Amino acid sequence: MSNVINKEPPWVKPVLIIVSLIFMTIFIFIPLITIFSSAFSSGLKAYTRIFREKEIFSAIKLTLFTALICVPVNTVFGVMLAWAITKFNFKGKNILITLIEVPFAISPVIAGLLFIFLFSSFGWFGSWLVAHHIKIVFAVPGIVIATAFVTFPFVSRELIPLMQELGKDDEEAAMTLGAGGLTTFFKITLPNIKWGLLYGVVLTNARSMGEFGAVAVVSGLVRGKTTTMPLYIDILYNEYQFAAAFAVASLLTLLALVTLIVKTIVEHFIALQRREIILKET
Repeated sequence: MSNVINKEPPWVKPVLIIVSLIFMTIFIFIPLITIFSSAFSSGLKAYTRIFREKEIFSAIKLTLFTALICVPVNTVFGVMLAWAITKFNFKGKNILITLIEVPFAISPVIAGLLFIFLFSSFGWFGSWLVAHHIKIVFAVPGIVIATAFVTFPFVSRELIPLMQELGKDDEEAAMTLGAGGLTTFFKITLPNIKWGLLYGVVLTNARSMGEFGAVAVVSGLVRGKTTTMPLYIDILYNEYQFAAAFAVASLLTLLALVTLIVKTIVEHFIALQRREIILKET
């Protein structure tokens, strides 16, 4: 392989680097600069004043509230699914693995419509919900459910290959020595999967805060009540309130950049962990 690489013309490497830099400049750096420059175009005071508006603050609060619920719930169920799939053999295991991919296979808009047909007044459970004065769609519960659905696979998809790679030897040794199931999980399994778990949590959090399609369908776009940050950015932009739209977008972008930095750090530790696994096996 090294001989093949060395035989390449000397111009290939700089051309590839230049093309990559041009692409990243057009599609990443320029949009990022545009977002922040437009957000601060009226000055720092005007920028901070925007976030004191009640509806914008409500959108930020709802976004964080949704992530605060969806991330822990999907983390717990993701770990449970990964544990069941990698540590046990049972009928329907392949079907369960396939079902985990469903939120990725369908459009978020379709997912939102699914919950409309389930929980709206004309849906399957609509009459019962109306009779008990429970509101799911066009309210906060619908936003949380839709977001939880689209972010459901991230933790389990990260943990399943990692736990398959780790195998069962450590857990079986611990249980042979008399350790119980919970003790084995917290003392053996959890330390081994911590970086993969954190990576899945980071991805779940990023998608929870940035989800648009499914949430737009179930929210009803009630300003100050059911609009998350992505939805409110779209509303402000369509109303030609560009300064406010870019200000909220800059905050969401900043959160995304922080998530990306954390993701990169976690990826580094995951690579180190997998290298240790390979060395251990050899």
